[in-house]
Amino acid sequence: MGIRIILADDHAIVRHGLSRSFQQSDGIEVIGQADNGRSAVDLAKELSPDIVIMDIAMPDLNGVDAARLITSEKPKVKVIGLSMHSGGKYVREMFRAGASGYLLKDCSFEELVEAIKTVAAGKTYVSPSIGDMVIKEYVSDSDKNEKSAFSVLSQREREVLQLLAEGKTTKQVGKRLHISPKTVEAHRLRIMDKLNINNTAQLTKYAIQEGLTKPEP
Repeated sequence: MGIRIILADDHAIVRHGLSRSFQQSDGIEVIGQADNGRSAVDLAKELSPDIVIMDIAMPDLNGVDAARLITSEKPKVKVIGLSMHSGGKYVREMFRAGASGYLLKDCSFEELVEAIKTVAAGKTYVSPSIGDMVIKEYVSDSDKNEKSAFSVLSQREREVLQLLAEGKTTKQVGKRLHISPKTVEAHRLRIMDKLNINNTAQLTKYAIQEGLTKPEP
């Protein structure tokens, strides 16, 4: 049986391009595609793939939190981050979320295939193009005091922040997360207090800087 994968990326052209390439690759089968992090989580639960190829900055739920939910709820499912972000912060957070691999989007298709086979074999894969420095940062103690959205905010607070930054109203956020508007507002105030931010524009800027969402094209 081949390696069964899900492609999670908000760009249809990326998903379709990779899917067509995998059709020509022996031993790897694309069984599903997701255009946002929450859909990726739902598909992983439904289809139980071997591996999810996960972008980081995606709508509705970022790839880091999506990876965390998948690896906690479906421990046998492996996640490989495939991102444009090469900064150590993103690499560290993906591995902390339970990912088994990380590559940059400018990697070759052959390298992606190698990463998939490596992770499927129970090993970890990190693209050489990321550099030794990032790996040293990840395993060292130098980043323990680094503050990011993933260390300062709870997962629920990150979910609320991302949806607000993507233009959702308090009512829409509540409906999406199955909580009351009053609870959403409480989360919003707590987020602003933790981050020492006092307006929505700054919250949106922060969410983009932390990779929770993307700027409008």
